[in-house]
Formats: sequence, C-alpha cells, structure tokens
Amino acid sequence: MQPSSSSGALSRRTMLAGAAALAGTTAAMAATATPAHASAAAHSDRRSKAVVFRNVRPFGAAKPTDLVVVDGRIANGPAPLGAKVVEGGGRIALPSLVDAHIHPDKTTWGGSWVSRRPASSIADYVAQDVELFKAQRRPVAERAYGLMSHTVTRGTRAMRAHADVAPAYGLAGVEGVAEARGRLRHALDVQIVAFPQHGVIRTPGTAALLERAAREGTIDMIGGIDPIGFDQALDAQLDLVFGIADRHGVGVDIHLHDRGEKGIKAMRGIIDRTRALSLAGKVTVSHVFCLPGLSDSDLGSLAADLGAQDIALTTVAPSDSLVLPIARLREHGVRVGLGSDGVRDSWSPFGNADMLHRAQLLGWVTDVRLDEELSDCYRVAAHGGADVMGLAHADLTPGAPADFVLVRGECLPQVVVDMPQRDMVVHGGAVVARNGEFVA
Repeated sequence: MQPSSSSGALSRRTMLAGAAALAGTTAAMAATATPAHASAAAHSDRRSKAVVFRNVRPFGAAKPTDLVVVDGRIANGPAPLGAKVVEGGGRIALPSLVDAHIHPDKTTWGGSWVSRRPASSIADYVAQDVELFKAQRRPVAERAYGLMSHTVTRGTRAMRAHADVAPAYGLAGVEGVAEARGRLRHALDVQIVAFPQHGVIRTPGTAALLERAAREGTIDMIGGIDPIGFDQALDAQLDLVFGIADRHGVGVDIHLHDRGEKGIKAMRGIIDRTRALSLAGKVTVSHVFCLPGLSDSDLGSLAADLGAQDIALTTVAPSDSLVLPIARLREHGVRVGLGSDGVRDSWSPFGNADMLHRAQLLGWVTDVRLDEELSDCYRVAAHGGADVMGLAHADLTPGAPADFVLVRGECLPQVVVDMPQRDMVVHGGAVVARNGEFVA
C-alpha cells in the first residue's frame, strides 16, 4: 500500500524499503495477562443478554448453524429462553480482526484532501508531520475517532495504537486517541503506545513526556525508534525506554527499521534488557527489517532468543523482501501480528485501515496461492494480533469472545481474495456495525 516514488525521493515506500540510513523515521502485553484496557471492560453492559445469531456458517461450513452468545462469549448448548434472535441469512461467520500496529493520531481520514509536498530526508517528513498537525482544524480526538470507528465497520475488534509524543505536540496525540478509545469502548479494544517519532534522545524534552504519559496511566506501552540508525544512542535510548516501562509497569513497543548489523545489534540490546528486567511477555518490536535478510541459521538463533523472552513482533507486510518470516518465527514460539501502519497521513495519501485488505496484501507479497495459505493470512490478521495484544482468540469456540463478522461468500480463502463487505460486525455479542456503517 505504500506509494511509489521518483528516483532520489523519499516516501513511505522508500522509507520502508530503502537503505538503513533512511530507515529510522517513522511491548506487547503478556499473552496471559489482561491488558489495561482489555475486552472485559470494553464490552461493558451490552453483554448482559443472550443472543442467537441464526443461520450462519462458521468459517464457511457447508451447513448453517446457530451461534449462541451469553454474557459476551460463545456458548455451548441451546440458547436460554427469551434470547434475542439475529438472522444471519446463511452468511459466513469469521473471527474479528486485530490491527497490531496503527497510527490513528496522524490521520487525515474523513477530512479535506491534503496535497503532500516533495521530501528528500527524514527531517522533511517529520517537519511535515508537525505542519499538518498545526494545520488541522479537527482535533486529534475527532480524527482518531473517525478512523477507529471506521476500522470497526471493517471487522476490527482491537488495535495497538501508536500516538506521537514530542515537544511539538506534547501529549495531544495520546490524549486524543485515549478520548476516542473511551467513546468506542463498547466496540473496540485499544492499547495505546506513547511513540517518540522525533527520537527519544535526539529531541530534548521527549523523555520527560514519555515519563509523564506513563505516570498518568493513559498509555499501555512506551515506544522507541531505531536506537542506532535514527537516535544514534543505542544504550541511552534503550535504558531510558526500558527504565520507564519497569518503573511504571507498562509494556514496550519499539519501531525498528534498521537493517543489517545495526538492526541486529539493537535486537540484542532489546533481548538483553528484557531478560535483565524480567519483562518477558511485555515487549514488542515492530517492523524488524533486519530479520528477513538473515541466513536460516542466524534467523533460527535470534528467533530462539526472542521466543525464550516471549518478545512479540509485528509486520505491515510492506514488500516481499521486508515482510517477516512468520512461519519460521512461529517455530520458536514467537508471537507475530499484522498491522496497517499509517493511514492517509503526511507520509502517504494511501491506507484504509481494513485488516482484511491487509491480510490480502500479506498473501500478495508472500505470493501464496493455496487455500490453506490464504486462510493462514487471515489467521495472522485475527489471531496473530490477538496474541501480540494479549487477547483471547475469537475463534468461535465455546468460551471465546463473541467478536466476529458476517460476510457473504463461499469459503474463507475466497473471502481473503474478494474482500466482501462486512455485512455485520459483532463485538462482545452486540452488533456494532451493519452494512459498512458504524452502530454508535
């Protein structure tokens, strides 16, 4: 989904796919832990009544059945007397999706068209971020809410939202996303990362803002960005980020675009600090462009260390050369989620925050063609992100969260390819979107 660029110009695509020197511009909660803003609170009182979703086909089964929901979870057995009935019309029922990496604070979604100027350096893009932020007539909360509610209509049940923290913004991004999260508590589970887009060390004042965000309890994670390639302060950045996380009991989610030795050295620093501070299960590394180019033996060695410390990874599947080797990482127990990244921001006019589309892109860039491969792309978008966020799988089995989508189609692989409209989106047993429209 990243745009192409002319020779010598820097764009989101070239930032993602370019040399390590340009790579640095743009922790998961434990899989068994309950996130600070997890589904139990988010589903609220809408889960108090039993609901029967009649005549649906879980995962495209040939024979329709009923899905019974009690107290927001899939029930085993007949529906209680008096249960509300919702007709499914023979539609396929699929688990709702999880966006493990998105930047809703930066979006212009729902607003006027923004003409983006040429940029030739990372500094240009950061400067345009600030200019766009100051030019917006709509506050962060309004823009983030518009995008986040849109994701619900596309079948997203949860997201890891990165919000820029820098002296240019203060905590406006974090506070705006938090306000949107509150309005969407009935429909969407959200974790917020305080993301130092302008650098942790290179931009004075950022460290104090990160500390304040963690102290005030609004965020779930502290972010970081390319400790070597961008901040040029490996130990100083990681010590600061991990120190805040340790003091305030939050997770860590670090953007790592650096490739080659810079990226591997940063990964080793992250692994060492995770081990030293006993933060296993609370750390995520996003993008991780240094992994795809490794030899199989080197990848296996690093993946084993990641698995041992339960460090999660996320990818946005930007290209065939930069998408994470998900199957290989899974062999070592590494949790891997899929995300949509930036959506119509100062970096790029592209993006739609549709995780079904992102699952299709994952299949496209990895050149899959078999039914099971296509289905696995969907599972990465649904269950992979849930693993990263520490959420239970919404796999339609008894006891699972009643978070699912109903679509017209023949089978799951065909749904991944055709991307049909999500006719109904259910969160905690309540219908939160119909026919592509959000139900407030």
